[in-house]
Amino acid sequence: MRRTIKKISEAKKRRPVSRAGISLRLALAQVNSLVGGFESNADKIKSACAKARKMGADVVLFPELMLTGYPPEDLLFKKSFVKNCRATLKKLAPFTRSLTAAVGFAEQKGKHLYNAAALICDGKHIATSRKMLLPNYGVFDEKRYFAAGEKPVRFFLNGAQIGLTICEDIWEESGPGKTLCQKGAVDLLLNISSSPYHRGKGEARKRMIIKRARSYRCPIAYVNLVGGQDELVFDGQSLIVDAQGKIIAEGNAFEEEIIFADVTLFPGDRKSRRANAAQVKSYRAVVAPSSSRTKKVPPLPPRSYKKKSDEEEVYSALALGTRDYVCKNGFSKAVLGLSGGIDSSLTAAVAVTALGADNVVGILMPSRHSSKSSVADALALAKNLAIQTVTLSIEPIVKAYDSLLKNVFAGTMPAGVAEENLQARIRGNLLMWLSNKNGWMVLTTGNKSEVSVGYCTLYGDMAGGFAVIKDVPKVMVYKLARWRNRERKIIPQNVLTKEPSAELRPKQRDTDSLPPYDLLDPVLFRYIEKDLSADEIKVAGLSKSEIRRVAQLVDRNEYKRRQGPPGVKITPKAFGKDRRLPISRGAK
Repeated sequence: MRRTIKKISEAKKRRPVSRAGISLRLALAQVNSLVGGFESNADKIKSACAKARKMGADVVLFPELMLTGYPPEDLLFKKSFVKNCRATLKKLAPFTRSLTAAVGFAEQKGKHLYNAAALICDGKHIATSRKMLLPNYGVFDEKRYFAAGEKPVRFFLNGAQIGLTICEDIWEESGPGKTLCQKGAVDLLLNISSSPYHRGKGEARKRMIIKRARSYRCPIAYVNLVGGQDELVFDGQSLIVDAQGKIIAEGNAFEEEIIFADVTLFPGDRKSRRANAAQVKSYRAVVAPSSSRTKKVPPLPPRSYKKKSDEEEVYSALALGTRDYVCKNGFSKAVLGLSGGIDSSLTAAVAVTALGADNVVGILMPSRHSSKSSVADALALAKNLAIQTVTLSIEPIVKAYDSLLKNVFAGTMPAGVAEENLQARIRGNLLMWLSNKNGWMVLTTGNKSEVSVGYCTLYGDMAGGFAVIKDVPKVMVYKLARWRNRERKIIPQNVLTKEPSAELRPKQRDTDSLPPYDLLDPVLFRYIEKDLSADEIKVAGLSKSEIRRVAQLVDRNEYKRRQGPPGVKITPKAFGKDRRLPISRGAK
């Protein structure tokens, strides 16, 4: 399959180098894959190759592990899974006629499994590049599955020398990218990636790629995955930059698209470069068949890159993550409880953006403690979103429980947390019943601030299939709600201004149990995302004892979070894969 060259002079047979440089048309296939969806993933590759060929592209790039979907996790331990991946890859080769394609896949070689990129040129698989730097932090666990590659790959195409790397290989400045670019050994560096989103990640990634291009003195083409996979969402934002770090083309965030761009490469003196390249023994080199495309190619399609604000970016991530989780798991409709509060209002708005108003059902479940204004706010929201609503009063059920347990609870403390949580659990039960009966996905509405300190009810408001805003702090919830209202009032103004309350007892307010959210969120940020101890945290307006109490609440409620549904990751350290702490422990 591979053809290792001994004489670089073979490259002279390819497209001649003129003073104007070598022109290549690149296609970055920023697509949404499905873990284990070999057939659907292959169809997307075939479709993108056809479009790239029609546009006269020389090279088309696909994301990291495109064939398997990312991350495949322990599916990689199944021999049949890896075998299916290889079989699917072989079937793709004919669809690369007149193209050079880099396709991410899982490669079994002897006893080792590699995170690899297949280099398929004009219908032939001519080389495989193996990921050398395996991330093992945060959500990444690649050393559990993969062996590290030993040498990066470069290939010769139409007179240009091109390096191929995979995701993490470019994040480390002194990594494989530098090896390939040293002494001017390549004219263009490619990187295929599946880099998950969190707030600010897109800008950080862009700065990194620009920095690498300037450091390596080499243009870089970077393609990234887009779409939701369980807790993770991938934002795309693929990128092509020149050797000075100037952006040539940029993919939009959270959108499937193919980004086309022409790059002009200016190789140095061939004799000098052959001498320099001969000194570099740490990569493999192959020759790709020349592109058979004519000199006349269609004009590049018009491109419009829209930069998103921080709120729009987070909202888009939530919507895409929700849509893909619901749809990829075989659901078509979602249901959620509408309380008239800010959290359920934002969750409903995101659900409508993700699935459409016809596919979202809101359930009002008032009790004796539900205020008339909250019911009115929930109905107003539903009307603004044009979603169906059902009202199910839980008061008869609460009375039935009170009667049933009257003798059991005789002599116990007056009504308190148990009775409050009973209301939440009745509501959770009703939502799950509707889900079971109608095949709807239940969306929970708890935010990160509440989930952090356990201000939520296990088997109550935590009951459901997907937690849309579980990684969104309360202060950010308000920002997103105001952003959603920027063009048209969707979330009623009263929802934005009234004091938060669970409405499980008379005159209840969140601040009865917690510090104000504008003080609580900074504590949680420092304790959870920055890993500071309670004694290291200082927040104006909160005493040291109150900060310690918040930290204790976070520790004490790990058991709840373990039993909650997955939700979209939008912060650098989300509960779950990012933050893994034992439930039973001594030291806090």
